[in-house]
Amino acid sequence: MQTPAPFDYERATSVDGAIASLQRLGPEARVIAGGHSLLPMMKLRLANPQHLIDINDLTELAYIREHDGEIRIGALTRHVELLESELLAQHFPGFRDAETVIADPVVRNRGTIGGSLCQADAAEDLSAVCTAVKATVVIRGATGERTIGMDEFHVGPYTTAVGDSELLTEVRVPLRAGGGSAHEKVERRAGDWAIAAASVAVWMDGGRISDAGIALGAVGLTTIHLSRAEELLRGRPPSEDLFAQAGEIAATDCSPTADGRGPIDYKRHLAGVVTARALRRASVRAENQEA
Repeated sequence: MQTPAPFDYERATSVDGAIASLQRLGPEARVIAGGHSLLPMMKLRLANPQHLIDINDLTELAYIREHDGEIRIGALTRHVELLESELLAQHFPGFRDAETVIADPVVRNRGTIGGSLCQADAAEDLSAVCTAVKATVVIRGATGERTIGMDEFHVGPYTTAVGDSELLTEVRVPLRAGGGSAHEKVERRAGDWAIAAASVAVWMDGGRISDAGIALGAVGLTTIHLSRAEELLRGRPPSEDLFAQAGEIAATDCSPTADGRGPIDYKRHLAGVVTARALRRASVRAENQEA
């Protein structure tokens, strides 16, 4: 049976206390919430933190609410809460699309949005969703808070902008009129990591796409932000031809590697297919919002 290396454990009672512990213990300390990514890595000795700081009691970080023109999501919000939130589904249904295909009920009941984003796995669905809807994240440390976009947050494979003595505390998604979003994923079996996934958000104005966000998962070392495809869409009415062109850009601009889930050409093809599918659904939802 695989077992982790020895470690010390403490349970945080406040956000400031957790940050103070991280600062005191240094880079060998890790935060644990759901643990569905960290614990398997510890069992395999791929991660060997000397200290674990459990933040499950920090209920002040578990919420989904509308505030000051944004949807704000606490970092400790569980997958199941994202799945069941009517507020989130009304404004950003791409979150619900993604949550229905993330892992299984056991993971969804304990895993958190903060943990998912901080794992920075290229195949993680919520990273693509947050990138597509142009979310920002709040990172808190001993000296205060800073807010950055998703392109700055994920700095490399399994690496984020969160420092050794900092916590991701919140995700913020701006509310804009005429918006629709969708998430599409192809997987080998239900709840598996994606072979390819696409998250899309579009905003309509007068029957044309005024803005768009597109991100791919599982077809590169990090979540891929398709800025070239977004530029193609702006100012144009939705159409199957337009979606196909965006899919071609997705297939070209992704960088998959061959593995047990398929060869490179197959993954490129899927990236294009799921991008077009997500655009189709997101556009219909945006048109309904605009109407």
